[in-house]
Amino acid sequence: MTERSQDAAATRGGAVALSHADPASAPRVVAKGYGVAAESIVREARAHGLFVHSSPDLVRLLMQVELDRQIPPQLYRAVAEVMAWVHGIENNDQRNSAQIP
Repeated sequence: MTERSQDAAATRGGAVALSHADPASAPRVVAKGYGVAAESIVREARAHGLFVHSSPDLVRLLMQVELDRQIPPQLYRAVAEVMAWVHGIENNDQRNSAQIP
């Protein structure tokens, strides 16, 4: 990614969708885009009950990964932290719904 592309990513608002369907391998980039495409990715994620995490720096890095490719080892930790955050939210939601009579 060029410096110009990185600047564009910061100003136009990008979005990246990851899939971790195969726990034996690293997450894959399944969608990415800027502007209207980014808005569509976020809208579809929310419509399907998926959590959306905002991290412009991580998005900027993930935009460099080709579609349908696994994230590189350099991003494992950052992505794992987001996945742990989502897992915590999901567990909290399950506990709260179990307590509702």
